[in-house]
Amino acid sequence: MAAEKLEQLRQRIDKIDRQVVNLLNERAKVVVEVGQIKRTDKDAPPIYAPDRERSVLDRIKKANDGPLPDRCLVAIYRELMSGSFHLERPLRIAYLGPDGSFSHSAAMLKFGQSVEYEPQFDIRGVFDEISREHCDLGVVPVENSIAGSVIETLDSFINSSQVVICAEVRVSIHHHLLANCSLEDIKTIYSKPEVLAQCRNWLSSTLRQVDTIAAPSSAHAAQQAATQPCTAAVGSRLAAELYGLKVICENVEDNADNVTRFFVIGRESARRTGDDKTAMVFSTPDKAGALVDCLQSFQNHQVNLSNIESRPSSKREKEFYFFVDCQGHQQHENVIRAMQEVRKHCLQLSVLGSFPQATEIL
Repeated sequence: MAAEKLEQLRQRIDKIDRQVVNLLNERAKVVVEVGQIKRTDKDAPPIYAPDRERSVLDRIKKANDGPLPDRCLVAIYRELMSGSFHLERPLRIAYLGPDGSFSHSAAMLKFGQSVEYEPQFDIRGVFDEISREHCDLGVVPVENSIAGSVIETLDSFINSSQVVICAEVRVSIHHHLLANCSLEDIKTIYSKPEVLAQCRNWLSSTLRQVDTIAAPSSAHAAQQAATQPCTAAVGSRLAAELYGLKVICENVEDNADNVTRFFVIGRESARRTGDDKTAMVFSTPDKAGALVDCLQSFQNHQVNLSNIESRPSSKREKEFYFFVDCQGHQQHENVIRAMQEVRKHCLQLSVLGSFPQATEIL
């Protein structure tokens, strides 16, 4: 009796699957029409529109009555949108390589399997690919909850006037021990110094006698572990898949709340969604109270700053650049007024982009 009931349920699932496939392809046909309009209308939004992405995902979550969790539906729709990009025009996404890096993982979580990925040797290379229009978008790390800001990314913004931020991605970072031998046979472990530091307690208690060697990246470490006997790497699950390694131990990081924020960079900012951030950089003269005057200008217009970082100028001694994230879009009246007032107190101010605020950790 149970076997008969189970077979009936499976037949219902098969029927629903056929209906879902038909509906997905019906949706895809509409996407093709959208792509045709975009190719002929110079005022049409770009292929990747962060505001539209937010609208679709918010609507899907609002329509969800269960039992599937929102996170599951969001993941499905991210892949659907990835397929839509492919139908309109395949996007090229630059990221800090090599394959299997955490930037690669972040890019795939954001843009799915149906776009083209272009690894770059360094973060500056990602910016260059966007500036030269070799790639549509780039994914760069900007801040880690443990290690702090990524200096190379901040410096690249100073020197790349044509590149703007159009989205942000927050990714939970988990480090895994990867190898093709048993835990007892491991003699050497490779990884990026920052990654090894984030796993110091676990490594010292579990593999105290094993040598650790610095590698340019966790992906390079995985390449070493794949070719050398009795060798392991600390890296991502994606690196394990790409380089044919087994995950020997999962989540070996000392702090489970390890989150990296990435920026999606392109050539135009996102449109307003009602829940946005604006990133900007300004420099101040070498005088007492210069920074205070700038910060007071934001307060005067009730613009909340969610982040601030400083970097010394490579052009002038005693001059600093200040990077800030504020709540609101650069087209909002209070943000416009605040920036107008800040410009009176600083040497220069540049908007790096407005983008939807990330509401989830991938």
